[in-house]
Amino acid sequence: MEFSNKYILGFAFALCVACASVVSFLAVQLKDIQEANRLLDRRLNVLRVAGVLEEGESLPKEEVNAFFENGQVRYLVVDRDTGEELEDPSTLPDVKDAENFDATKWAKEHAKVEGMTEPIPSEFKGTQIRHVPNYLQVISVRTDEVDCLVLPIQGYGLWSTLRGYLAVSPDLSEVVGITYYEHGETAGLGGEVDNPRWKGQFPGKVIYAEDGSPKLTVTKAGMVTDPSYQVDGMAGATITTNGVDLMLEFWLGESGYGPYLKAQRADA
Repeated sequence: MEFSNKYILGFAFALCVACASVVSFLAVQLKDIQEANRLLDRRLNVLRVAGVLEEGESLPKEEVNAFFENGQVRYLVVDRDTGEELEDPSTLPDVKDAENFDATKWAKEHAKVEGMTEPIPSEFKGTQIRHVPNYLQVISVRTDEVDCLVLPIQGYGLWSTLRGYLAVSPDLSEVVGITYYEHGETAGLGGEVDNPRWKGQFPGKVIYAEDGSPKLTVTKAGMVTDPSYQVDGMAGATITTNGVDLMLEFWLGESGYGPYLKAQRADA
């Protein structure tokens, strides 16, 4: 049986419309489930980097959410310059609450609003962060066994933006843990950022020098001379290693959490 070109085009168009309608319907129907799964994954990563859960350990959704609903894990939005916590983060434009506040995304969207952001210093251009947010998210984790602050961090590696968390001790002197929950680096090379063995080097590392400048460093593979504050980089992944080192310097310095952490040390 032969079909005319008009028939074939009409059938193809109808099929495309039908498929698009099904995909759109499913996307809408699954949106809430996807958002809930993203929230659960984010919360699990916070608990793991803080040491509440072991690497790879999980809990039922209800038990995970309980940490966040009973006040053991609290999301804060702080003024980067003064280190002061905002009592009501929703007073910032387009901010719903502290947990859903993404500082770098928000800074990009509000770069033209006076007082919201600052240009990134030239030495940190390699992070691919274009605007320094004047407000930052900080996560306080306090359970019967754990007491630390979790700091969202991000920067650029070889192929992708790496997003993760850095947990620091109550006195802000050393690292509790680090994790990267999103990246597109090469498996077996830069992708080692989420390898538990590589991340296992971070706990206990000194964060700041006596003068208050960031001291925590990720060196080129095999170049560690002082393991008290240096982390051995990833073999064969120099660019990703440099990216991680640069983002730590940025977020722990004056353009990142430095002023907030300094204020916390002064109050301790």
